[in-house]
Amino acid sequence: MRSETSRSLSSRGFLRSRNSTQNGPKRRFNILAWVIFIIGIFYFFLPLFATFEFSLRMVKDTYSFEAYRVAFQDPKFYTNFGYSVLWAVTTIVISSILVVTTAYWVHWKTPKLRPYVEFITLMPFVVPAVVLTFGLIRMYGSPPIVLLGSPVLLIAGYVILSLPYMYRAVDTGLRAIDVRTLTEAALSLGAGWRTILFQVIFPNLRVAILSGVFLTFAIVMGEFTFASLLAWPAFGPYMEEIGAMRAYTPQALAVVSFLLTWGSIGLLQLIGRGAGQEQIAGAH
Repeated sequence: MRSETSRSLSSRGFLRSRNSTQNGPKRRFNILAWVIFIIGIFYFFLPLFATFEFSLRMVKDTYSFEAYRVAFQDPKFYTNFGYSVLWAVTTIVISSILVVTTAYWVHWKTPKLRPYVEFITLMPFVVPAVVLTFGLIRMYGSPPIVLLGSPVLLIAGYVILSLPYMYRAVDTGLRAIDVRTLTEAALSLGAGWRTILFQVIFPNLRVAILSGVFLTFAIVMGEFTFASLLAWPAFGPYMEEIGAMRAYTPQALAVVSFLLTWGSIGLLQLIGRGAGQEQIAGAH
């Protein structure tokens, strides 16, 4: 009896020591994660808080929203912001159709070409926007094809800039679904290519496409080089122009742009969570 009791006690002690050794590193890892999280909060939010605090100092010796009132009363703000939204929406539509169809065809028919397509979509990281803009002006600024007076060059430049982000998002979404099975099932039921793309592929890539859409929208809204060199109104050149003449209004506009970005992120998270719940419900 004593031997059995000692064995049971020793086994319990061994299990406790084992559990303690297993829980120890986890607690240390959690503490380290919280430390990194707090450092990240200070790193990201302190500059934003300083910008917001500076934007409230337009009236001497007091805090006020005068800079925001001045910014929103300027008619040029609505004009340039509206143009940027128009460029962003047009770029999103063209980029979504181009990237989704290309990535879908590569995944289904020519998977061996995926490295080459990825390399092509990474080219905007290599070629600076200034070089790309002057290349477009030189190529399409003289006969036989003259596009310099139309926004086609601006939209084309924005589509090129959005390729790395949109393609990565769509490619990740396509890898998460069985493209071949879905396509063959739709073809066996007599569906056409328009039905396959817009009723089978696009709904399954909703979250991935929204990720690319958000990144494209952020890029277009904050882009400066293309709009400035091609002489088209946009939000980026407007902020640079205001920053050269005023001190507090650009900071207020920067805070507004941050709020718009966070609102888009929150909307994206809500839509993505809803899509995930629908997939779980469908699986059950």
